[in-house]
Amino acid sequence: MLEHIELFFKSIFIDNMVFSVFLGMCSYLAVSKKVATAVGLGAAVIFVLAVTVPLNWLLDQYLLRDGALAWLGPEYADYNLSFLSFILFIATIATMVQLVEIVVEKFSPALYNSLGIFLPLIAVNCAILGGSLFMQARDIQTLGLAFNYGVSSGIGWFLAILAIAAIREKIRYSNVPAPLRGLGITFIITGLMGIGFQSFGGMLTGGDEAPEVVEQTTAQKIEKKEKEIKKEIDEKTVSYNNIIKE
Repeated sequence: MLEHIELFFKSIFIDNMVFSVFLGMCSYLAVSKKVATAVGLGAAVIFVLAVTVPLNWLLDQYLLRDGALAWLGPEYADYNLSFLSFILFIATIATMVQLVEIVVEKFSPALYNSLGIFLPLIAVNCAILGGSLFMQARDIQTLGLAFNYGVSSGIGWFLAILAIAAIREKIRYSNVPAPLRGLGITFIITGLMGIGFQSFGGMLTGGDEAPEVVEQTTAQKIEKKEKEIKKEIDEKTVSYNNIIKE
């Protein structure tokens, strides 16, 4: 349970897709002018990541990685299909995005029209593919953790685009210098938010490997100093005796 909680908060705040590795920036910048649009796209990203990361975990465990085909028989244990990872991951993502597009068009035509081309472009959103590739690189052990990672990564991206959309709606009424209006001030705010999210880096690491600090009392320090002086006197005495003997 602790492992799930740690992965959840780490994926949202510490390894945030936007503010940590800057993935999915095209959709993040283009669809963040209004909060309503940002919420719709963010929800779609959460759904796609929640479905594709576990599916791609299954593909990786039972088809792609070295020795994954051992369940078919010993003669297949030496096969390594990892070179197909990109193709199969993207195929899974494209299928889920197509499903999301159909559902949104059916039940929310207004949101579908406001998202425009960026809804089908989720298929090539690097944050979506990055979720599956990070899952593979981190060697996540169970399907439950893979689902957790997909959902939490999607929530992290959702919070990022929701935050910048809210700021951009308010900043319209601010006196922004003309050269910085539009994407200029958006990039600056994104950078500042990224710096802010970096402060969460120590949130889950405190106390893991705390160094042992031995606090010396005054008596211990005096005793140590006396031993050093005694050792020095003994060395000088031995040298003096050697000189007398010679």
